[in-house]
Amino acid sequence: MSASLSRFSSALPFWGSLILLPLAAVEAIWGGWTLLLLPVCGWGLVSLLDRIAGLNKANLNPATPDADLFWYRLITLIWFPIQFGTIYGLIWYTTHVDHLASWEKFALFFGVGVISGSIGINYAHELMHRRGWAERWLGDLLLATVLYSHFRTEHLQVHHRYVATPRDAVTARYNEGFHRFFVRVLREGPKSAWRAERQLLARAGRGVFHRSNPFWRFGVMQLVAIALAFAIGGWIGLALFLWQAYIAVWQLELTNYIEHYGLTRLHLGDGKYENVQPRHSWNAEHKVSNWLLINLQRHSDHHYKPDRRFPLLQTYSPDEAPQLPYGYPAMTALAMIPPLWRRAMNPRVRAWRRQFYPEVSDWTDYNKGRLPFPKGAS
Repeated sequence: MSASLSRFSSALPFWGSLILLPLAAVEAIWGGWTLLLLPVCGWGLVSLLDRIAGLNKANLNPATPDADLFWYRLITLIWFPIQFGTIYGLIWYTTHVDHLASWEKFALFFGVGVISGSIGINYAHELMHRRGWAERWLGDLLLATVLYSHFRTEHLQVHHRYVATPRDAVTARYNEGFHRFFVRVLREGPKSAWRAERQLLARAGRGVFHRSNPFWRFGVMQLVAIALAFAIGGWIGLALFLWQAYIAVWQLELTNYIEHYGLTRLHLGDGKYENVQPRHSWNAEHKVSNWLLINLQRHSDHHYKPDRRFPLLQTYSPDEAPQLPYGYPAMTALAMIPPLWRRAMNPRVRAWRRQFYPEVSDWTDYNKGRLPFPKGAS
C-alpha cells in the first residue's frame, strides 16, 4: 500500500460527517418519521457506536508535517460549499416543492441546524485557528451561514486567554444549568468580542470604524447570507434559515458548556491567573464521536497548542486531565436536563478539585463567579 493511500485510509473515519447529508435528503423527500433521522443519528447512534467501538488513546506524532495531513485537512476545506449547498438547496426545495407541512419544514431545518452547528461550526473552529488566509476565510464563511461571526474574535482573543476563569463568558460555572448559561452567553459573548476588537484597534491607534475592524466584514457576510435566504425562499425561506442558525448556535454553546464546566484556574492577584493546564478542560477519548467531531474532545491539548491541527491533538491520562464518562454527543444531551447533569458532573468537579487543588479549602467565591484567590489556598 502506498504512503498516500495509507494516509487516506487513516483519515477516512474523520469524513464520517458526510453521512449526515443523505439523511437530510431523505428527510426532505419523505418527511414524517424520517425527520427523526438526523437528531437520532447525531446523538443516539453516535453515542451507541461510542460504546461499541470504545476508546482511542493513540497519539500521532505531533511533528507530522502538513504535507502528510492532506486527506485530514481536505474535509474541512470542502465543507463550506457542502454546507452552503445543503442550507440554500433545502430552502429552495422546501419553498418550491411544497409537499411538506410547515411543522415538517421546521423539523427538517432543526436537523440542518444540527449539521451546521455540530459539524459546520466545529470545522470553522478548526479553520479559524490556522495561519493561512484561505482557511481563515473559509471559517468566516461557515460562521456567516449561522450568523455567529463574532465567535471567531470571542474564541481566539477572549476564550483562549481567559478560559476557566470568571472573565470567560463561555466557561460554565459550577452548578450553572445550561439554559441559564445559554442566555448569559448570548448576552455577554458579542459584547466581549466587540470589546476585544476595540482594544486591539486602540493599541494600533485606530478607532472602531477603521476598515480593519473585522466586525464590518462579519456584518456584510451575514447580511448577504440573510438576503440570499430571502431571495430564494421569501419569508418562509428566511424563517427556516434563521431557525437553523439558532439551532446551530445552540449546538455550539452546548459543546462550550460541557468543555470546561466547573473548572477554574486559580487567580493569583492583580488580574493574573495560573497558566492554562491540561486539567482545565474536560476530555473524552471515545472513538466514534472523536471521528465525527475531528478530535474536538481532545480539548486539553487544543488549549495547550491551539495551532496544532486536529489529527495531531494528543490525549492525556486522567492524572493529567479530567475525563468525561461519555462522548460529547451524549454529554450535550445530558446537559439539557440540569438535574441529571448536576447529578452526573458535580461529584466529578468536586473530585477534580480534590485531585488537582487539595490545598484549596473554600471554593465559595469561585462558585459565585468572583475573582478573589480562594480562601485557604497556599
